[in-house]
Amino acid sequence: MILGMRTKLIGAVVAVAMLLPAVAAAQQLVIVVRHAERADGGAPAMGGKADPPLSAAGKARADKLARMLASSGIAAIYTTEFVRTQQTAAPLAAALKIAPTIKSSDDTAALVADIKARHAHDIVLVVGHSNTVPAIVKALGGPAVTVGDDEYDKLFIVVPATGAVTVIKY
Repeated sequence: MILGMRTKLIGAVVAVAMLLPAVAAAQQLVIVVRHAERADGGAPAMGGKADPPLSAAGKARADKLARMLASSGIAAIYTTEFVRTQQTAAPLAAALKIAPTIKSSDDTAALVADIKARHAHDIVLVVGHSNTVPAIVKALGGPAVTVGDDEYDKLFIVVPATGAVTVIKY
């Protein structure tokens, strides 16, 4: 029941965004999430960047995200080079038959520029990390946000034309 209510809420937010004035309608809606739970429990990397897959809980969250966003009108999906972001996006990408675009986790500016250039009129999903999601939201015109190291359940809906951000826990 809660999933149904949240799915309806996301649908309502998307619908309202589509009814904004012409200036806003020319801008995309960007949904930004952190990857789902890691199999290593988020342990810090030793000597480099860790690239663990999703845990069972993470796979369940990725499936939930896919169910929530399946009818949201997403036209493009972006992930980073890390397997956990790709696995988080995979169920939705498969359902929508969209090949995710992989961008470097170290270059938020290039990610945002690509979204604006290639998907100016689209709804886009971006799967990032606890340290990149705040930078992505900010680069899209949103306010400062935080994502804790143990937070995997925040979904940020950004309207770049206005800087409006809605946060949903899922």
